[in-house]
Amino acid sequence: MADDDSLLGRVRKLLAMAEDPACTPAEAEAFTAKATELIAKYGVDQALLAAADPAADPVGDRIVTHTPPYARDKAGLLAAVAAPLRCRVVHLTRPGESRSHLFGHAADLERVELLFTSLLVQAAHGIAASPVPPGEHAAAYRRSWLVGYTQAISGRLWAAEQSAAAIVPGAELVLVDRTDLVERRRDEMYPRLGKLGPRRLRGGGLAHGYRAGQAADLGGRSPVSSS
Repeated sequence: MADDDSLLGRVRKLLAMAEDPACTPAEAEAFTAKATELIAKYGVDQALLAAADPAADPVGDRIVTHTPPYARDKAGLLAAVAAPLRCRVVHLTRPGESRSHLFGHAADLERVELLFTSLLVQAAHGIAASPVPPGEHAAAYRRSWLVGYTQAISGRLWAAEQSAAAIVPGAELVLVDRTDLVERRRDEMYPRLGKLGPRRLRGGGLAHGYRAGQAADLGGRSPVSSS
């Protein structure tokens, strides 16, 4: 457990540095060259330990409230972080309120909250640094920016988690079983789930947000830049 605490402590420090608006991309890369691998490794290690002692890492749940503006887009980012980290999300929609019900094993819930909180801060900095093009509606541009950002984050997290699992023989089967337990808990609480309808985005920020998501600090190897 001491090793696990030290590992997550390193990840927290690296993400905190990346959240600093004064941190340049080069500095963020230097601070966080291995954090995605660290947090993915932590998830696999905890899964293997729990295979021998399921009570050590039980399935739990928590409610996450999304504050305006762009609450629905923040909920989408949470789902994009949760899925590759083997958690599941049910979005609860009420007039004037946006909440998500997050399900997962304790170690994975911790990973999701750690990354999601950091990515929200990084996204806020990214939006502030991305001027709205002339003629664009500001809110529409920023919503589409966040969607692009979320798409990039999702792809990067899936790749990191799959790489971490592939290193350890037998890990993938253990992870599938863990995911099944999470989905069973979700389905017990929400046996009649619906799906959110498709969105029609009018803003032109999708590509800009995607590029920002590719550059966002997950702590992995710095993405290759393109000209």
